[in-house]
Amino acid sequence: MMRALCLAMFLAVPLAACGSPDGSGETAETGHEAPAAGDYERGPHNGRMLREGDFALEITVFEDGVPPEYRLYAYRGDKPLPPGEVQASITISRLDGEVTTFGFRPEQDFLRGDATLVEPHSFDVAASATVGGKRHQWKFASYEGRTTITPEAAKAAGLETEAVGPADVSETLEVIGRVELDPTGSANVGAKYPGPVMAVYRNVGDRVAKGTLLARVESSYSLQTYSIYAPISGVISQRLTNVGDVAGNGPMFVISDPSRTVATFPVFPRDVEKVRPGQAVLIRPLEGERSQGSVIRDFLPLAEVQTQTVTARVPLPNPGGFWRPGMAVRGIVTVESRRVPLAVRTEAIQQFRDFRVVFAQIGNTYEVRMLELGKEGPEWTEVLSGIKPGTIYARKGSYIIKADIEKSGASHDH
Repeated sequence: MMRALCLAMFLAVPLAACGSPDGSGETAETGHEAPAAGDYERGPHNGRMLREGDFALEITVFEDGVPPEYRLYAYRGDKPLPPGEVQASITISRLDGEVTTFGFRPEQDFLRGDATLVEPHSFDVAASATVGGKRHQWKFASYEGRTTITPEAAKAAGLETEAVGPADVSETLEVIGRVELDPTGSANVGAKYPGPVMAVYRNVGDRVAKGTLLARVESSYSLQTYSIYAPISGVISQRLTNVGDVAGNGPMFVISDPSRTVATFPVFPRDVEKVRPGQAVLIRPLEGERSQGSVIRDFLPLAEVQTQTVTARVPLPNPGGFWRPGMAVRGIVTVESRRVPLAVRTEAIQQFRDFRVVFAQIGNTYEVRMLELGKEGPEWTEVLSGIKPGTIYARKGSYIIKADIEKSGASHDH
């Protein structure tokens, strides 16, 4: 993975930098020093200064205690102009083709935008201002949370995508238990008639088929010797007799079918009301990647006295013999599942600034999408807002995109 990550970073196309207002990297000849490449002149309110002749327009995004909104400040010869003397508009064009135009009205010493500037604040901007009958226009890029990765680099890094859409979001509960032999897959084998044991043919660990000869016993009633056969196929898990013993009412052998195991999980009182027979369970060893699905079959009738736990039993078919009695296992119980109209993969969600996000893919470009999330499950998480249905996003490897954006220095700037 490290090699893939390095390859992705090497092949990634750098983020488009926010240059000068007109995209040329130069300012108008007003006597002001041109900012360094990739930067721009900032005004008295720490906004982006746009200049033409002796007129200047400062663009700010105000979001202190209110939803983000544009606020503009106008200047003539670097002296503030009354906002009522200026008519302005801003049009933003987003990566996915959405275009929004903002109008402005005078308020105090600034022009206030007439709509909320929704996240992400990543778009191409066209601004215009008319003052004294003269119109001024500028265009510039204002990108954040955006990077471009070639298909070859994305494939090498293991990026995978899918469309946002409906999904079943599950609430789960993790329980720890162990593997046991299924009692319905075991048989106690005893003598039909009491008497001395004359011969024993099988030992602990021997695999036997149904009908295999296990021992011979002399009947104390008829003094005739008779044979004892395996009633089921399986493995001898206990041998409780030897030659010379007197067979009685107790078992001589216990045969267990190792392919028929169960996982038993103690459920604590706080969770008893959530867990019910028939619920799906994903069973995993404490270490390793193997997993196997099943459902809760039943509960043991009695609670454990000291812990007050109730034991749930889950069938665990074991034809390959991987699950061994006594092995500790982890169970992920689906206690509730609900269909939601919009969801993303839980593993795709990353932290970006103060937001939880995924990265939308448009062409070879990946861009952050700030999400409002609902119910979260181990596989899917409900999305309440922040991304459009059908949007292609990075479902796997999103951390690579985040790392590339952070490496490129795509800050939240205006």
